[in-house]
Amino acid sequence: MHAEILLENGWVYSGNDAAPVQASLAIAGGRILAVGTGDVIDATVGAGTQRVDLRGQLVVPGFQDAHIHPIFAGIEMLQCDLTGVGSAEEALAAIGAYAEENPDEPWILGAGWSMDLFPGGTPLRQQLDAVVPDRPVFLQNRDHHGAWANTAAFEAAGITAKTPDPDGGRFEREADGTPAGTVHEGAADLFNHVKPAVPYELAYQGLLAAQQLLLAQGITAWQDAWVPIPEGEHADHLTVYSDAAKAGDLLVRVTACQWWDRTAGIGQLEEILKRRDSVAAGFDPSQLNANSVKVMVDGVAENYTAAMHHVYLDHHGHHTENRGIEFFDPAEMKEFVTAIDAAGMQVHFHALGDRAVTDALDAVEAAREVNGPNDNRHHLAHLQVVRSEDIRRFAPLNAAANVQALWACHEEQMDTLTLPFLEPGAEDRHYPFGELAAAGARLAAGSDWPVSTADPVAAIHVAVNRRSPGSDAPPLGPDSQQLTLKQILDAYTQGSAWINHREAQAGTLEPGKLADLAVLDANLFELPAQDLHRASVTQTWIGGECVYQRPAAAALPETEAAQ
Repeated sequence: MHAEILLENGWVYSGNDAAPVQASLAIAGGRILAVGTGDVIDATVGAGTQRVDLRGQLVVPGFQDAHIHPIFAGIEMLQCDLTGVGSAEEALAAIGAYAEENPDEPWILGAGWSMDLFPGGTPLRQQLDAVVPDRPVFLQNRDHHGAWANTAAFEAAGITAKTPDPDGGRFEREADGTPAGTVHEGAADLFNHVKPAVPYELAYQGLLAAQQLLLAQGITAWQDAWVPIPEGEHADHLTVYSDAAKAGDLLVRVTACQWWDRTAGIGQLEEILKRRDSVAAGFDPSQLNANSVKVMVDGVAENYTAAMHHVYLDHHGHHTENRGIEFFDPAEMKEFVTAIDAAGMQVHFHALGDRAVTDALDAVEAAREVNGPNDNRHHLAHLQVVRSEDIRRFAPLNAAANVQALWACHEEQMDTLTLPFLEPGAEDRHYPFGELAAAGARLAAGSDWPVSTADPVAAIHVAVNRRSPGSDAPPLGPDSQQLTLKQILDAYTQGSAWINHREAQAGTLEPGKLADLAVLDANLFELPAQDLHRASVTQTWIGGECVYQRPAAAALPETEAAQ
């Protein structure tokens, strides 16, 4: 068989070696035909082979994001998008401008504001009233564990000073009990009955917008960590994925992680299995499957809802009675995780606080005791704080650590809204990636976009340096929590491929595997650690097709026929 495409004169990191080697990569029929030099490659070249001169660039396996929310992110990109605003004033100006540009929208909806822009991380309804007084406004924050609403939104939802905090949620309140403007966790759900539904077309266009951005970052596959069973008129994200795949619009490989509704009980498993089987009947699982279930165990540390073994501190450093929120009773979680596991499905846990991690591992252990070992590949995402005794449990339970490495650094939200309210010494136990790797835990990697950027290169930089690109802040925690470049690059490729049951087809570059790869303009292994973030993607290939090429000024040369 002759190669259809030959990538040559570059570096190739296969994932099986300690570092890249100077080599060429031959592609035919959407798969890798050969990797190497000399006769190995020469034998694959024919008259019709298209040759691409890499000019010293680096080829790596395509990045696979193991925890991401592309459709939600794409929808928010098309709504009032506050991602990247640098101050409260900028946020309010952007909201006012969006409202003026969209006079016919009955609600102003969007997301992306950062808690550290506002005192205590809790903006007020009156601030929104000043820029949008005539209709409801509801804007999720950057981490999507809280929202900011104006007076009209509270009135539309019927929320008053007499409305109690719901289970699993909390209102910030004024002195008389009136909601102040910021709502946390489950309190945001009290607006659902009045907020406009997300129409199908918006969700579909959101997926396409998200995919375009992610392809430019070298991402060839992902696990969508929140695909809910639709309510009312809201678009069904699983239908969006299915329709996009049928239409040829879905270029990436997707595992849809079905949402476990905390209020619906174990009876919801029947519908989840029906949806899984429906997708399996229509699609190659390497393209689209719905074999994972998302279980949200707790909240987040910055609003004191991450479930901790130790209590949170108050603003004076005194102990409170708050240990965060667990959305499920541990015994209940053991029961339904065992049922999900018995049905042959994977469980994808959101477990951020150390008590949530303990309970998630306990549930996995209970499932194994009842069902025996299997290949479901359960994994725990986020892992902001983990006890040492629990770190040692990952490998024996075959539970993977799904890391969001970009967060493992000092930044405003970490330093002002999180660390001051945790017990002394918590910083050393924050995002303990190095300790997990040393204990033999399998690592996968993801971004949680739109909570933070989806750029794998930025996350790789932080994993290695424990500080954000260009920052002069000290590293977060001890050096032992750093990952090597190979560890985090492998986590973002073959580690996530394993999570998604795709390691036989992708995750490394070797003959017979799918030609899913990314080309970077610099050899990461030759860059100083502090310069890793300077590398960027120039091309993305899926199934032997170039689906992204950096614009003209910096693009690779046109391919030319072999002579």
